[in-house]
Amino acid sequence: MLRDTRAWLERAVIGLNLCPFAKAVHVKGQIHYAVCHACEPADILAALREELTSLLALDASQRDTTLLILPAALPDFLDFNDFFGRADRLIGKLGLRGIVQLASFHPRYQFAGTEADDIGNCTNRSPYPMLHLLREESIDRAVGAFPDASTIYEANLRTLTELGAAGWARLDLGPKP
Repeated sequence: MLRDTRAWLERAVIGLNLCPFAKAVHVKGQIHYAVCHACEPADILAALREELTSLLALDASQRDTTLLILPAALPDFLDFNDFFGRADRLIGKLGLRGIVQLASFHPRYQFAGTEADDIGNCTNRSPYPMLHLLREESIDRAVGAFPDASTIYEANLRTLTELGAAGWARLDLGPKP
């Protein structure tokens, strides 16, 4: 799982420059990879709570962000998307709005209004369902250093369109046995 996740990060997220902010934290070793083998939403929320506490207990120079990998849970994207709402509500209940932001990745990620095979969905496709815990202050710093962060999504769509489904498949980002 960790090998697959790192390969996805290096080949897709960084390699295709889908997130121009990822390379720096990757190179500095500031990404924490946490694997949660739970299947039940309540157990995943408990793991999320633990990871939020762990993230905030360390300085950003030690741990800037966390990828919570869920290899055994929520294989259906709609179930995952529903769960993401619960995870986001946990951020609010813990008083972490404005401190931590969640992003979501899933092998079958699908943006509203798109077809399942739309290449643009690949911006948020990963080998396993994942929750990305990001420090708001780090996001603000990264966006401030980037000339026009609002252009990232459009650039990603151009990159993925040029790459195409066959090119994405050649990246070989699926889980390995």
